Amino acid sequence: MPYDSKLDENLFSKTWKSETGQVTVSVYSYNKGPKKVQITRENIGTDGQLMFVKLGRLSKEELEGILPLLQEAATKI
Repeated sequence: MPYDSKLDENLFSKTWKSETGQVTVSVYSYNKGPKKVQITRENIGTDGQLMFVKLGRLSKEELEGILPLLQEAATKI
């Protein structure tokens, strides 16, 4: 069965912003299935627009910024 965006329900989403971009913590449920946490990163490009990039590793500043968001997301699961 292919992915259907209409079945993907966003239950929670908060964003931590910095000078270089942002990290978003979300909780999703696909087709009324188990709730799962998603973490995404967007950096500010040379044109000043946000662009999706691989999350990879977190800096200490990013980790400290999203820890409260992760704790809040955990209460939504």
